[in-house]
Amino acid sequence: MTTAPARRQDRQGRPGRRHDREILALAIPAFGALVAEPLFLMADSAIVGHLGTPQLAGLGVAAAVLSTATGVFVFLAYATTAAVARRIGAGDRRAAVQQGIDGIWLALLLSVAVVALMLALAPQAAAALGASPTATPYAVSYLRISSLGIPAMLMVMAATGVLRGFQDTRTPLLVAIGGFGANILLNLGLVYGAGLGVAGSAWGTVLAQSGMAAGYLVVVVRGARRERAGLRPDLAGIRACARAGGPLVVRTLSLRAVLMIATAVAARLGDAQVAAHQIAMTLWVFLAFALDAIAIAGQAIIGRYLGASDVPGTRAAARRMVQWGIGSGLVLGLLMALARPLYVPLFSADPAVRHQLSTVLLLAALTQPVGGLVFVLDGVLMGAGDSTYLAWAMLGTLAVFAPAAVAVPALGGGLAALWWAMNLFMLVRGGFLWRRFRTGAWLVTGAVRA
Repeated sequence: MTTAPARRQDRQGRPGRRHDREILALAIPAFGALVAEPLFLMADSAIVGHLGTPQLAGLGVAAAVLSTATGVFVFLAYATTAAVARRIGAGDRRAAVQQGIDGIWLALLLSVAVVALMLALAPQAAAALGASPTATPYAVSYLRISSLGIPAMLMVMAATGVLRGFQDTRTPLLVAIGGFGANILLNLGLVYGAGLGVAGSAWGTVLAQSGMAAGYLVVVVRGARRERAGLRPDLAGIRACARAGGPLVVRTLSLRAVLMIATAVAARLGDAQVAAHQIAMTLWVFLAFALDAIAIAGQAIIGRYLGASDVPGTRAAARRMVQWGIGSGLVLGLLMALARPLYVPLFSADPAVRHQLSTVLLLAALTQPVGGLVFVLDGVLMGAGDSTYLAWAMLGTLAVFAPAAVAVPALGGGLAALWWAMNLFMLVRGGFLWRRFRTGAWLVTGAVRA
């Protein structure tokens, strides 16, 4: 083991290198797990896109609704990661596992209500997003079938949070690789081989996600038995998880409102526009999750340092992660802009869709460095349990974005104008988070944030 003087010397002499190793050890495997969801959607888009523009437009609307219905509960992963990591830092592994078990039970309870709502309200949800008459049947079909996979999706979120809190991002990577491979094979077989079209894409994704949930449960149950943590539902613990996630629900709802507003505006611009927007948004989310890999490392590392009451280590790790985030965003932005001729044709054969897509991707590339800063700071503050501020910051950002986006069709703007509003959203959000980071008010130590 490293002695305390050696650790101090390493921190003083090579602080960046030490934190680089720690960040990369978590962030690189986390990247593979994080991009599973957007890779699912990218694969679905590439496969469904060759069925026709109405099918792809329907998938775009359905994907936005489904992402909102499940993304609201992302606190099952994020809040669990921070809470488990704090207990690990404080040396209480049994309590850390129990926290995760409570989160998984909460995920199951929440999924029952969400599935019922999605089955009943799929047509209304598609209409609310402005799906055209030709796209609506495909959107409704995809939504109703995909809703059957929601319990698996929420369980995956909660179980992933447990493992991240234990500083384990390799297991989620392995599960994600298996799920993505299964999704590709199932979708190709069901969409084209079985001739099920859009419905086949939905069924393939449901089956792949169910397999991922089963894999996570095996790992978590083994860990619970090893630490002698209970597996039965504990109502007090479940209620505590729900209360802790409340502010993050507000934060996530505000974020999802931004994405839903953007999709609704694009849908009213035309089928080619919403199809291009759906592909661009899928790629944007893919890069966001790539940058969020550093944020995931931040959640686990910051939570552990604060649980161990190591404020200097917390500050040093956070500063290094900010540097990594901005640098990674710059590289991804350049790749996104320069490689457009190579990947745009993969998603659609429609010249109108390709033209719209190429333009908005260039706009999206401009703010990738800002995105790197935003996602890292979001992860740092989540790791610190500073969820109340995150909720207020996202509400403020929504208040700026919503009128800008809604004004696009009213002023005769097209899809490019909508993506300028998306860039405004990223700049405002970055300003809120940077201000909080500089104050240091998020640095609260202890096994549980008071």
